[in-house]
Amino acid sequence: MNTLLTPEIKEVMGAVHYRPAVSVIMPFEPKMNLKYGLTHSLKIAADKVELELLENYPDGKGLLVIKKLRGIMSELNYDTHKKSIAIFVSPVFEKVLYLDIAVEEKIIVDESFEIRDLVYCKKQLHKYLVLLLCGKESRTYLGNSNDFVRIVSNTPESLHAYLTEPPEKVANFSDAQSRKEMQTDKFLQHIDHALDIILNAYHLPLFVLGAERILGHFKKLTKHSSAVVEYIHGNYEEATLPELKALLQPHITDWKKVNQTDLLNQMEEAEGKKKLAVGVRDVWRQAMNHKGRLLLVEKNYMYAAQKAGSDGMIYKPTEPYNKFSYIKDAVDDVMEMVLENGGDVEFVDKDELKDFHHIALLLFF
Repeated sequence: MNTLLTPEIKEVMGAVHYRPAVSVIMPFEPKMNLKYGLTHSLKIAADKVELELLENYPDGKGLLVIKKLRGIMSELNYDTHKKSIAIFVSPVFEKVLYLDIAVEEKIIVDESFEIRDLVYCKKQLHKYLVLLLCGKESRTYLGNSNDFVRIVSNTPESLHAYLTEPPEKVANFSDAQSRKEMQTDKFLQHIDHALDIILNAYHLPLFVLGAERILGHFKKLTKHSSAVVEYIHGNYEEATLPELKALLQPHITDWKKVNQTDLLNQMEEAEGKKKLAVGVRDVWRQAMNHKGRLLLVEKNYMYAAQKAGSDGMIYKPTEPYNKFSYIKDAVDDVMEMVLENGGDVEFVDKDELKDFHHIALLLFF
């Protein structure tokens, strides 16, 4: 479950808008890095903020904010076991958060603090699953940027465990061939069943490797086509771990493409199961009912709106409403609701969701 939206982050998002509002989000793992290196990175970030503030806010507000920022940085907790920090400073507000998520460094100077800034900064970890199918066995691996390890399954991984052919020789070639095809399908069905446990445990993109014939069988019977980002044809039965890792490298180099393909596959699966809300109004309604598992939204997509207190719906300012509270961006508000209720948020490229009104919510099954 996603734990990004903590009470502390909700406090930040609810802070009074007051220019300039500075957000500094960056990796911070004192237990894994030398203090000198971290303080140097913090100084560089503070210098960048100061340069922008003095250029755009010469009336004294900039100096006040940079003074507060440097003060916070000088008192950071170097005994933390967290992975990153987020520092929020304005003339009337200051907060430092220690986060469990890996992030990319980001500096934002704006009029307020936005939840999407934290989501944008989540570091994409290059983790994936590999299913290697051979004529007589299967193997499953967990790969990432550094390691490539085999996952041991309780399901027999050898075709011999599923052989039912009697010991006497079969005279009819077509019968023998048909029996072999049936045994192969039975073997692959057990492997596909074992994937239930693995995919529920890891929720990662899946690459499937194997000869064209056996991949053809697998494609016809698998229940997990939505998890497969790519089928790679070839005979890799004798391949070593370094060879397999080298084989996968060209396919994961463009990780953004891999991740986006995986997200769109998940969305297609949810649509088939009628567990998909599309368009900001339907997404809002489902998020309000705590049904959001994964929110997909195009980068930079915003929806200026107001929400009615009587029916929970959102309205544009030109539409009729009753009692309301103003929302600067309804999409940010939906993000907060999804995260608060244990869901996750991912961005995709512009127009990837144009047929879904630029925003979609995968619901809990």
